[in-house]
Amino acid sequence: MDLVGGCRAFVSVSETGSFTAGAALARIPQPVASRRIAAIERHFGERLFDRTTRRARLTPFGRDVLPSARRLVQLADAMEHDARRARLRPVRVAVPATCGVRDLAALAASAREQSVRLEFRAAEPAERASLVRTGEVRAALTAVPSEEGVWSVPLGVAGTELGRVVYLETLRPGRSATPRRRVWIQPEDDVPHVRDRVLRVRDAVGLSPAQVAVAESLTSAVAEVLAGDLLLCSLAQAEELGLPWRPIGELQVARGYGVSAPLPEDADRLCSAWGEAVGRCLGVER
Repeated sequence: MDLVGGCRAFVSVSETGSFTAGAALARIPQPVASRRIAAIERHFGERLFDRTTRRARLTPFGRDVLPSARRLVQLADAMEHDARRARLRPVRVAVPATCGVRDLAALAASAREQSVRLEFRAAEPAERASLVRTGEVRAALTAVPSEEGVWSVPLGVAGTELGRVVYLETLRPGRSATPRRRVWIQPEDDVPHVRDRVLRVRDAVGLSPAQVAVAESLTSAVAEVLAGDLLLCSLAQAEELGLPWRPIGELQVARGYGVSAPLPEDADRLCSAWGEAVGRCLGVER
């Protein structure tokens, strides 16, 4: 039995004194209103209306249960309102600053087709994890080792003058006075599973410590790259910056991403329902 629907019909008929007018008030056909009220009467074993008169007049039992029926209808209406408002509340997600605006917008548009409003907050790896812990976002795309992640984004180097493959050993300082080319690690890759692997190769091939360094910002790193240095980045990011990109000869390294979210359903939607779109935002090769 649809108790809420029956109570809505019951309250509407009691307010109008007519099954026809009450059905119209409840926005249902008159036969439906009659069936729902009859179902409640069968459930409680008592008549709600005296049907011997032309008007729908409440029986003593009907008058006694009407206040409860009104409260139930009001609670149901309040729940409908709260549910609509909750569905309109945005789901805030912390994402890497390297995500492209167009790809994020496409992800948000896809989510809206499922009546979900996504909002994004760009942040560096440590801050993204903190935002989830403090409840400022409902989910975050977190940096993890590539073999542990849901998404993996291969990294190489971008620069203005590159061969088919870039070997870091070719950057070793020689006897000439030519300025030493440097490899800049941007803040997104200042995490142990990326940074430390690059630094180990730096030391193994004999580069000076200053030749592989972490930049204060992506902007400052790109400025150095335009002057002749190299940037550790993904292919998608290099294309967005308008720079040639090449793999690193001595090293295969990738960004790995997972999802941190207190609610499993939020993590599942990002990984499964929108997994491909999230991958495009992160720069997963297509």
